[in-house]
Parts: sequence; C-alpha cells; structure tokens
Amino acid sequence: MKSNTQFWLVSSLAVASLCSSLTACAPLLVGGAMVGGSMMAVDRRTSGAQVEDEGIELRGAIRLNDALGARSHLNITSYNRQVLLTGEVPNDKDRQLAEQIVGKVENVRGIVNELAVSGNSSLTQRSSDTIITGRIKAAFVDAKDLSANTFKVVTERGTTYLMGRVTQAEATRATEIARSVSGVQKVVRIFEYLSDDEVRNLLVPPAKPDTATRAP
Repeated sequence: MKSNTQFWLVSSLAVASLCSSLTACAPLLVGGAMVGGSMMAVDRRTSGAQVEDEGIELRGAIRLNDALGARSHLNITSYNRQVLLTGEVPNDKDRQLAEQIVGKVENVRGIVNELAVSGNSSLTQRSSDTIITGRIKAAFVDAKDLSANTFKVVTERGTTYLMGRVTQAEATRATEIARSVSGVQKVVRIFEYLSDDEVRNLLVPPAKPDTATRAP
C-alpha cells in the first residue's frame, strides 16, 4: 500500500502531465527547478547557482525551440550549471546542433547529451515517465537516510537520470531506490560528488555579523 506522500506526489505529477498535454505549446520541455522559499534553504547549490540554472533552462529552451522545436522533442535540465539534454531528434546532425546551441548559453559549464535519434515519444510514454519520476521522488521522501531535495530526477523512455551534489553513499542509496521503482529500465547518474565534511559544512549556517554597538 502506497504512503500518503507517494500518492500525493505521483498524483500531482500525473495531473501536471495531463494539463501540459492539453495546452498548445511546442514539444519542448524545461527541467525547471523550483527557486525560493524552503527549497533554496535545503538545496546544496548556492542560491546564485539555482538562479543561474533557471536562466540556463529558459534561455536554452527558447533557443532550442527556435532551431529544432518543430521537428524534435527536447528536454533541458540544468543542475549547478551542468546541463542534461534528453528527448528525441530525427538525425545525428540535429543531436549535435542541440548540444552546440546549449553550449553557447551563458553560465553552462558542461553538457550531458542523452538525446536519442528516433521518432518523438508518444504522449503515453511521456505520461508514464512523469509517473515514474513521481514514484522515485516519493520514495526519496520516504527514505529516512536521504534528503529528497538534494536530488533532481528526470525520466525519459524509462531511463531515469539522477542529478545532484551528493556523497558516494548517498549516490549508491539513491540509485538502489530508483532501480527498485516499477517502470525504471535503467538509472544514469550525473552527480557532483562531495565528501562528508563538505556536506556538513554546507549545513552550517553562515555566522551573523556582530551588529551590536558600543556605548560611547
């Protein structure tokens, strides 16, 4: 029996997928990390990096759509300025062109090109991928030994991509969880590895400046 957390996350993502399918938009999707509020407080990226990732995704999406949107299904996801490209393009020339376009976007420091040369995936496949992503996120939330907001999860044609700034132990644990989720055919890790000390340092809040004034 699924937990309430799993039910809520999977249902929400499924509804979001259905809503997006009913709008008249180009077949280009943006990874889009939520910026602001509590998400920024627990994210291991700096607030500046989170804003940069949003900008990379938006600028990259616009440029890709202008060049390839009419004939391709493209997803762009940025985490700490590392960009993941997923989806489908009709030929290898377009695959290389997409990477070149994104490589010229300001602040991009690396690209993982996972675009497939094939026909565009069906709405059924994309909905299934969305549900799989929701199940994995819910499983991360339920896991007591992981911080769910440390990870970004993308699923394309049954292959799940995991991104984040994590320790080796966290990477192994997250991979085990993702592989156990129904529908996952393969897990690809795109992690930036941190030591335990680096993670602990990220959790320490910066010291507040001494604003007390001395009496004359």
